[in-house]
Amino acid sequence: MSDGPQDGSQDGPQDGPQDDWIDTTYEPRPGLTHRDADWAGLRVLVCGLGVSGFAAADALAERGALVTAVDGLPPGERTVVDERAGILDILDVTVRQGPEHVAALPPEDVDLVVTSPGWRPDQPLLLEAAARGIPVWGEVELAWRMRTREGAAPWLTITGTNGKTTTVGMLTSILRAAGLRATAAGNVGTPILEAVLHPDPYDVIAVELSSFQLHWQRSVSPVASACLNVAPDHLDWHGSFEEYLRAKGKVYEHTHIACVYNVNDPLTEQLVMEAEVVEGCRAIGFTLGVPAPSMLGLVEDVLADRAFVEQRASSAAELGTLADLQGDAPDVAPHYVANALAAAALARAYGVGPLSVRDGLRAYRPEPHRIAELGSVDGVRFVDDSKATNPHAAEASLTAYESIVWVAGGLLKGAEDAVLDELVARAKGRLRGVVLIGRDRARLAEALARHAPDVPVVDVDPSDTGAMPGADVMDLVVERAAGLAHPGDVVLLAPAAASMDMFTDYGARGDAFAAAVARHRTRREGGA
Repeated sequence: MSDGPQDGSQDGPQDGPQDDWIDTTYEPRPGLTHRDADWAGLRVLVCGLGVSGFAAADALAERGALVTAVDGLPPGERTVVDERAGILDILDVTVRQGPEHVAALPPEDVDLVVTSPGWRPDQPLLLEAAARGIPVWGEVELAWRMRTREGAAPWLTITGTNGKTTTVGMLTSILRAAGLRATAAGNVGTPILEAVLHPDPYDVIAVELSSFQLHWQRSVSPVASACLNVAPDHLDWHGSFEEYLRAKGKVYEHTHIACVYNVNDPLTEQLVMEAEVVEGCRAIGFTLGVPAPSMLGLVEDVLADRAFVEQRASSAAELGTLADLQGDAPDVAPHYVANALAAAALARAYGVGPLSVRDGLRAYRPEPHRIAELGSVDGVRFVDDSKATNPHAAEASLTAYESIVWVAGGLLKGAEDAVLDELVARAKGRLRGVVLIGRDRARLAEALARHAPDVPVVDVDPSDTGAMPGADVMDLVVERAAGLAHPGDVVLLAPAAASMDMFTDYGARGDAFAAAVARHRTRREGGA
């Protein structure tokens, strides 16, 4: 890993990788390294017909591959999977729907398995494929191999337990401010395969990668990469924290220019040091403190770059101020600043100038349900951070405020008691009270009893909504939280858990919370 000179004063982007890495030891047929290769006749089994699985089956069929797609949902239920199956049938893709096809072993004549990120690696079909020596790719691996032979858009890749989508959004805004045709893709919503195959090619792609997606990738070779942070998450999918950590570390493999790490999270630096990168690639840190050379950080309220300037030992480039990040919010959360620094580092590695970084950060607005301000009622602020779906994310949110009524609970996704204990122990000095919801709320209640016994805790069972005729559970949550809060406090929805026990997703949970706050405001203003 190099720490040599780099002139970051250029205004335009650097050229992308010239010799893109391809793992030739894991190919079902030699030469499958670009979209115009010989895909015809390749026998491919696509597992899962979610957004990414459908995109993979479509792209492969278009290039003459013989595709069979399997999905666990039975046919005839009028789901979006049925619609996709109908489209694929027109493309001569064989679609097999129903749990019996997911449980079956792969056909004997399969050359390649392409799996959706939701499929766990211990799924019997995937285990059998690996045992037979059949390559198993994820959509990200396939997308990398579906780029054009010449002039393909470079990738800037981002992972982390928390903050990925915000950072990818910030990075995309910066790239566009620099005049580049850029998009965010991957785990952020747009399948990376769709972005790669877009008829109007992009100049550069900001790619959000989940640990599920990274588990299956082998060949991606980005211009620059970042792991924002690492904390235990999705252990039910990966089986152990060690496997989760290994998957996150794959974001750095074969990086060309810069591996960006979090100075305050030593695990991310460790992953950089262990990665196999292209010769000359640099380790670039970001910190909320004053940056050392080869780092980005804060000097008072200025975002400062001491990595991509020629005289970084004695000078820095100004990339904007905290006011540029503030937008409509009354303050800026520390983890939001960290995300901005990581996005800036990736953009600077690609050659974007300081003014474009500032303009892109100034223009960016967070996606919904990420520390979203819902306004104040009776001097109490309400904040929706429903996207805080694990303890690490909840801790980052809790550190942004001084006095909090915390709304928490849901599905803890295998989080260990020690992790919950650490979360509560660190937050207890900020807690005015806690309102607990969701299936696993008892485990949070036990952690609070062990480490914050003096903090009032309200347990909201969905059956309790009978106490408020006509109200849903979030109305009761908001009323109980408001009853615990004092003027100047923040009622913070940062659940530390997934939402699927009570809601379709974290967005629906956040929407319900916001709607309940609006009704609470109406009742208070009406004197009810």
